[in-house]
Amino acid sequence: MRLAIRQALPPHSDGMRIGLLGGSFNPPHQAHRAISLFALKRLQLDRVWWLVTPGNPLKNKGGLHALAERAAAARKVAADPRIEISCLESVIGTRYTADTIDYLRRRASRLRFVWIMGADNLAQFHRWQKWQHIAAQVPMAVVDRPPRSFRALNAPAARALARYRLPEADAGRLADRAAPAWVYLTGLKLSLSSTGLRNPDGSWKSI
Repeated sequence: MRLAIRQALPPHSDGMRIGLLGGSFNPPHQAHRAISLFALKRLQLDRVWWLVTPGNPLKNKGGLHALAERAAAARKVAADPRIEISCLESVIGTRYTADTIDYLRRRASRLRFVWIMGADNLAQFHRWQKWQHIAAQVPMAVVDRPPRSFRALNAPAARALARYRLPEADAGRLADRAAPAWVYLTGLKLSLSSTGLRNPDGSWKSI
């Protein structure tokens, strides 16, 4: 198990600023890559780790491709040495983001993590298992995804965390802030989604 964990954790060194982008990646696509490159620049990160989940508890697992297939496709799409692909959750047996973050904070306590999500996820963040705990454990960056902006910023979680929201101009310092802290990043205009890249039978369209 220890060997598997070492293999599942991307290379890192103390003090690195790491963005965490979790998802099913079913399939991975250019919007995942664009969000990651955008976050690397705006948040002044050293790396972004794609955490390819065994399965999202909030989503129907019908049509979910094998983990190894999704991870291999993610490596192909990422195509940047600053973007690392990890199947950590399948190794340590976590199903929920809160548990994964707790593990990472214990196992790699000298790294500075930022959780990255799209505005569509902020809109439903209040449905996530222990979402308040997530917000209290790690700073978060929310990437605008028009036309979901209004719904996301008026969702229960956004309202509950409003007092911890930083000005967008302070995004570069987010990784250094103690949680709870979050920033809403605008300027990236992408409409791609994994749902839109799946055929009715669950097979992938060209990625």
